[in-house]
Amino acid sequence: MNTRRVERVRELLKRELSALLLREFAAADVGLLSVNEVQLTGDLQSATVYVGMVSTPAQKKRALLLLEEHRKRLQSLVGAAVVLKYTPELRFVADESIARGNRVLQILDEIEKTLPPEHP
Repeated sequence: MNTRRVERVRELLKRELSALLLREFAAADVGLLSVNEVQLTGDLQSATVYVGMVSTPAQKKRALLLLEEHRKRLQSLVGAAVVLKYTPELRFVADESIARGNRVLQILDEIEKTLPPEHP
């Protein structure tokens, strides 16, 4: 499979799904959702969608439930917007990379505070 084609399709899906999430889900219910990454299989049959969430834990839980509940409809909407031979089967996953990155920065700050001051 042409990796360039896979990359183009991945970007198209990412853009379309981002617009869909903004349009279909109210921020008051699920917080702010963004599509951080889309990973496609080489045959373009399935896609893992990494969704970033700025929300409360309850909103995150609700967002994941709603994404799974509306998965088929979202697939259908994506299929209408992005013309492919087969519309990939979508799988939504919460992207925790930003939270992990923030935690690493917090740990580094704590370590820095415990170090003795440097003398010039």
